[in-house]
Amino acid sequence: MDEPSDLRVFAIPMRTRFRGITVREGVLLRGPGGWGEWSPFLEYDDVVAQPWLRCAEEAAAGDWPAPLRDEVAVNVTVPAVDAQTAHAIVRRGGCRTAKVKVAEPGQDEADDLARLEAVRAALDADGPGGRVRIDVNGLWDVDTAVSSLPRYDRAAGGLEYVEQPCAAVEDLALVRRRVDVPVAADESIRRAADPYRVRDLEAADIAVLKVQPLGGVRACLRIAEDIGLPVVVSSALESSVGIAAGVALAAALPELPHACGLATVQLLTDDVADEPLLPVGGVLRVGRPAVAPAALERLAADPARVEHWRARLARVSHASRVREDRARG
Repeated sequence: MDEPSDLRVFAIPMRTRFRGITVREGVLLRGPGGWGEWSPFLEYDDVVAQPWLRCAEEAAAGDWPAPLRDEVAVNVTVPAVDAQTAHAIVRRGGCRTAKVKVAEPGQDEADDLARLEAVRAALDADGPGGRVRIDVNGLWDVDTAVSSLPRYDRAAGGLEYVEQPCAAVEDLALVRRRVDVPVAADESIRRAADPYRVRDLEAADIAVLKVQPLGGVRACLRIAEDIGLPVVVSSALESSVGIAAGVALAAALPELPHACGLATVQLLTDDVADEPLLPVGGVLRVGRPAVAPAALERLAADPARVEHWRARLARVSHASRVREDRARG
């Protein structure tokens, strides 16, 4: 079955396995404001996928706030790869900040430390001043975080921060009180019933906001204002269409003291845009990329996957309407 012109399902191979996947799938929705991206990960249920859809609909409606800046500094994302590959990844794109995945299942601390040393060497090749941050994805317990972070800090030549060292927000608060490395919260905000517990428990120094999982640019701006922490805008591994929403959020924040995690189009082998949102000199320009019809054809998912995504979209759209009706009373 052919896809309607205002809905296209894409499948983009990745350069390396990341987050357990090798192909990034999602849906592009076109509205009066252009294209929006809806790409909740396959394991997410329909309830979790609802805010992702609100983000896509906001983008398709063109309902973004005016930007306060023309460009956004970004970090290069380094998956849990070998040291040589990590070095090569950092040398692409000119970013002066690197976010390094650590604590990958099946790897050990030696792998992490070698990766961090390679990343530091790659940054220092352009002179001092490069920043390194690590992402643990909540895989450590409190004692592991407290004992490991000094070694990771040394290997990185100084850590800007550690993202989500533990899964529970209560554990983040304990780690923050016992280490010198600043703590950033990601999952404890975007996957929490109450994202403000991070603020109330003083569990983090930095808030990581992802625009799709949190329901769009305007929803994230409200969270940023209410949570009262410096913000790093990060991606959910989107195409350039989805990344543009993250850039719109970063551009609209009153203050942006840290580089954002929005350079992840580098992890994909292709893109739906004529000019993909790739960093130049460590920054992304603010704006909406033009979607290329040839790319939509080239990256179209196979018919079975199209049907999967259309059925999923119908379910989530219905659930969202029911939720809105109940909210209105």
